[in-house]
Amino acid sequence: MYPIVIFDALRVKIRDADSRTVKNKAVYVALGVTRDGSREVLGLWIAENEGARFWLSVMNELKNRGVQDILIAVVDGLKGFPEAITAAFPDAMVQTCIVHLVRHSLNFCSWKDRRAVAADLRRIYSAPTAEAAEAELDAFEEKWAGKYASIASAWRRAWPEVIPFFAFDPAIRKIIYTTNAIESLNRVIRKTIKTRGSFPTDDAATKLIYLAIRKFEKDGRNVREWFAARNQFAIMFGERFDA
Repeated sequence: MYPIVIFDALRVKIRDADSRTVKNKAVYVALGVTRDGSREVLGLWIAENEGARFWLSVMNELKNRGVQDILIAVVDGLKGFPEAITAAFPDAMVQTCIVHLVRHSLNFCSWKDRRAVAADLRRIYSAPTAEAAEAELDAFEEKWAGKYASIASAWRRAWPEVIPFFAFDPAIRKIIYTTNAIESLNRVIRKTIKTRGSFPTDDAATKLIYLAIRKFEKDGRNVREWFAARNQFAIMFGERFDA
């Protein structure tokens, strides 16, 4: 059982064997947080294209390798991913990564408006309840629809996977919202691969990234402020957390 599993992606240049061209491929990493707050990398997968079928194969692999339950799955709005998670783990709560959603939103903004838009987005995800957050989203849309109509639309499309966030205590919100747990792993991987212009094959990239992951797990620390979050998990999820 993993209270939290975070799914994230890095882009790596890999030479295609057929066309002999270098392609940007995604390396997907699943990082699990255990009951005691330690971090474990559950797997890595390289794919040029992803979809519901690909994500379901990932979920089934994790299940076949012994993952019995996921309480909260944090994902980056990837198409077909929430459906694949709940197909394999019906009781899992799927949460959109708020940081990625904010970054995606700011990509639509001019530089001069980014600070103001970011401040208004903060009012949404820092609201005390889902109802208050929706009211802040309405206010955001009213203010920015003339310039950046696509931002509020993106939040509304993701809303079913955003609102679980508001049911949690600040201790759990902070772990879900911040990317500290996964970013430290990404830094280790980027540091390992940055000297390579490109990889000759998927296997070559996988082997080097695997070595970086081993280093991360050897030196890795527990998730910050886990004690308070653990108590919240024990109350909210009861037997599933204690099983």
